[in-house]
Amino acid sequence: MPTLFSRILAGELPARFVWQDPEVAAFLSIAPLTPGHTLVVPRREVDQWTDADGELLARCVTVAQAIGRGVRRAWDAPRAGLVIAGFEVPHLHIHVAPAWGMAELDFSRARPETDEAALDDAAARLRTALRELGFTEQVEHEASGG
Repeated sequence: MPTLFSRILAGELPARFVWQDPEVAAFLSIAPLTPGHTLVVPRREVDQWTDADGELLARCVTVAQAIGRGVRRAWDAPRAGLVIAGFEVPHLHIHVAPAWGMAELDFSRARPETDEAALDDAAARLRTALRELGFTEQVEHEASGG
């Protein structure tokens, strides 16, 4: 049975993609810790990060690092937080979010974002920052379904 993330990656469910390549995609969280909170997800279904082969995990972390640079740039944040929790969806995913302190990484504070415009704005800001950092090939353009 496909995971929620597999359905998003297949285009069956909507998402605001900010990165796509043959192995990994990244899209905004609908329950962000902070604006710009992004999920980095491998296209291959792997339940836990400890089950991923080294190459796939390395690719996910490399993409997470690029997303981290993007969120720091887009929100002028001193840090980009990275968390692999693994409880929400049984499909490996890495949380990357702009952070000003440890409180931004407290998942009990995450709330569903009901303002569609806020999510659209966050996606546009992050895409712009990623393009400025040279990741134009991997960035999903707004015109193709942000």
